[in-house]
Amino acid sequence: AQRFQLRIGERTVEATAVNMGNPHCVIPMEAVDDIPLAEWGPPIEGNTALFPERTNVHFVQVLNPTEIKQRTWERGAGATLACGTGACASAVACHNLGLTERAVTVHLPGGDLRIEYEESGRVWMIGPAEYVFEGVWEG
Repeated sequence: AQRFQLRIGERTVEATAVNMGNPHCVIPMEAVDDIPLAEWGPPIEGNTALFPERTNVHFVQVLNPTEIKQRTWERGAGATLACGTGACASAVACHNLGLTERAVTVHLPGGDLRIEYEESGRVWMIGPAEYVFEGVWEG
């Protein structure tokens, strides 16, 4: 994980880049419910100076040492209800920043995930998979 400062609108925030096999940018915030996700997510996702392959963006609110709340702007998809690798990245970043313990519950708009970050560096994700829609592509 790599820490750096990032400019969002008029404010400068601390961010952490985490690679979970795909790139993630985790940004701890005091509150995440009212952030303008569609405004802040795209310029961070597309910041190729910091993220040459673009990145997933996660705004995280630490509720207590064992719970965080996350909102996600997913690379190439936009706002999503959940992101498993993003929940893992947020848990790792928050622990490395000294904000949480190694085992946390991540509250996402689509449901909760339990993440366990072992001292060995291995990360476990426990949670349900939910069927949210279906479609047919006629292209």
